[in-house]
Amino acid sequence: MNISPQTVRAIEKEIASDISPVGIDAKKTHVIIIHRLNKIEERLARIEESLGE
Repeated sequence: MNISPQTVRAIEKEIASDISPVGIDAKKTHVIIIHRLNKIEERLARIEESLGE
């Protein structure tokens, strides 16, 4: 996976948590992941629909 350093820093900043022992907000991280997966699923459905599948 090729992610630019700027993107990595932006993601790190978004999910960081000073109160978490691992340094990230797990709930927020999961919400972001699930949101992105939903977007991918929607795109895939549109592509499949356009292909007549």
